[in-house]
Amino acid sequence: MLSVASMASGSDGVRLFSWNVNGIRACARKGFTQWLEEESPDIVVLQEIKATEDKIPPDIAPGYHAYWFPAQKPGYAGTAILSKAEPDRIERGVLAKKFDDEGRIITAFYPDFTLVNVYVPQGSRDQSKIPFKLEFYEVLLNYLDTLEGPVVLGGDFNIAREARDLARPNENVNNTMFTPAERKILHRVLLAGFVDSFREFNQEGGQYTWWPYFANARQRNLGWRIDYFFTRDIHLKDAFIMPQAHGSDHCPIGLRI
Repeated sequence: MLSVASMASGSDGVRLFSWNVNGIRACARKGFTQWLEEESPDIVVLQEIKATEDKIPPDIAPGYHAYWFPAQKPGYAGTAILSKAEPDRIERGVLAKKFDDEGRIITAFYPDFTLVNVYVPQGSRDQSKIPFKLEFYEVLLNYLDTLEGPVVLGGDFNIAREARDLARPNENVNNTMFTPAERKILHRVLLAGFVDSFREFNQEGGQYTWWPYFANARQRNLGWRIDYFFTRDIHLKDAFIMPQAHGSDHCPIGLRI
């Protein structure tokens, strides 16, 4: 049986990263494999891989067990887990067809904790798909309620939690990813016993995980914090954001347990 202690690559504990790569093949062309080798985390969860396994370079993650959950629609959505240690088992989806067809939830079960990787629907700029997004959250919350023991929940949640989690909260209070309904349902993750790991270590604003492509937003740090590691009954050592890593419109986030 593999424990957290035996999984850790060093004395610093288990290091987990999450990254919305906005296309794993595009990110690979921008240095994903080199980044992975340099950082050498124990586990990486990916969102928006936008490729089926046969289209992904076979040598993209040397030294890792790779578990892909692509969407049925080509070039769209999808999630993955890369793990140095082989988990006890992997579950793809939650038996909700409309979301499983888009590859939005993949779970790895380790002896000491369960790792859930999610890619939440964006909701569309015109808000026409926010009901679909809120329905996904209901499915996710129900699924989390079935999991026993310590849980790490990571991924792209496509909602900024608080005003300090985006550069221009006043201008976006009624916009997708920051509407009251979206923020309310994201708060229910905390009510379910999870903590926002980053906020356990850092209370400052101005630290974001996604930037729009227009208006030099990344250079001007006009971003949003919409990628999270939420944890339940996990001993946290550190949580951080990695804005120096490029390759996507998102940057990776990290967790040490």
